[in-house]
Amino acid sequence: MSDYTIVHCTFERHADAILEIFNEAIVNSTALYDYKPRTSQNMVGWFEAKHAGGFPVIGIEDPDGVLLGFGSYGSFRAWPAYKYTVEHSVYIHEDHRGKGLGRVVMQELIAAARQNDMHAMMGGIDATNSGSIALHERLGFRHVGTLPQVGFKFGRWLDLAFYQLLLDTPAQPVDG
Repeated sequence: MSDYTIVHCTFERHADAILEIFNEAIVNSTALYDYKPRTSQNMVGWFEAKHAGGFPVIGIEDPDGVLLGFGSYGSFRAWPAYKYTVEHSVYIHEDHRGKGLGRVVMQELIAAARQNDMHAMMGGIDATNSGSIALHERLGFRHVGTLPQVGFKFGRWLDLAFYQLLLDTPAQPVDG
C-alpha cells in the first residue's frame, strides 16, 4: 500500500480512532496485556503523558483522513539513567494488517528516536506474536530476552519477549 499519509496524531483528531484500535487489540489479542477496553478518559491521560514526555504519536492515514494505524514510544523505566532508552508500540487497525503499514510506522518511530537522541528502542512483544517479531527482526531489532509466564490472559500464561534496536545516537551522551 502506498497511498497513505504520515501524520502526527493529536487528541482532538485521532483519540477516538486510536481508542478503537487499542480496544480491538485488548479484546481480541495478546498485543496488549490489558483485560478491559479503555475509555475516552484514558485517552486524555495517554495523550497528556505523551505530550509531557515529548514523545511522538505517529499515525498513518488513508486519502480520506481515516487513521489506519499508529505508533508511539515512551519511557522504558522511570530512573534517570534510562533517559536514552524508550519502549515503543505500534498498532494497526484490524482491517489493514498485513499490508506493510506497521513497517512504515516503525521506520518513522526509529527516525523520531534518532532525531530525539535516543540510543535504544525496546519492544515488549508477546512471544507468540510471530508477525510483530518478524517485523522487528527485519528492521534490525534483536531478541535480548524473554520473561516466561509474566502475563495471564485468555486462560493461559503469556511469555513476554524483548527486542532491542541500538541507535548511533546521541553523539555526546551525558550523565545526570
